[in-house]
Amino acid sequence: MTDTRWLDAREAHLWQSYRDTYRELVSALENRLISNSGLSGADYALLHPLSTAESGVLRTRDLGKSVGWERSRLSHQVSRMEKRGLVVREECVSDARGSMVRLTDAGRAAIEAAAPDHVDAVRAYFLAKLSRDEQEVLTKLLDRVLADLPARDLCREGPTSPAGGC
Repeated sequence: MTDTRWLDAREAHLWQSYRDTYRELVSALENRLISNSGLSGADYALLHPLSTAESGVLRTRDLGKSVGWERSRLSHQVSRMEKRGLVVREECVSDARGSMVRLTDAGRAAIEAAAPDHVDAVRAYFLAKLSRDEQEVLTKLLDRVLADLPARDLCREGPTSPAGGC
């Protein structure tokens, strides 16, 4: 049996700083988004890729992959947004097994109203704290860490689900 190699003080501080910063940044952005637009972070996360997609429509599995969500979480969030008139589900014409999510006029209006303040918040809470050089360095470091992480099959519901089940 090998001995556990614990984090040293510097590593532990870095790891905890990352976790604290991520948690507090997401919370601050979410709180501002909700108070200024009525949209949750999850709403915004789905509305953004739909608003930039051609015709405001994406295949459900592609939408899930774009936000890094499992099928179940995506389905529940789309249902909540559908009830509020932000999106609609449609059949996939090219593949009966698949479905599409379409941005409604109300959804487009919501994201267009929320986006300017959200971008301002991202700048104020995060980007403005870093010089352009620091932003470049941090981007490279985060890209390196992300590239080395094990890939996830985001379409899978669980270990027994067939791949591509979205």
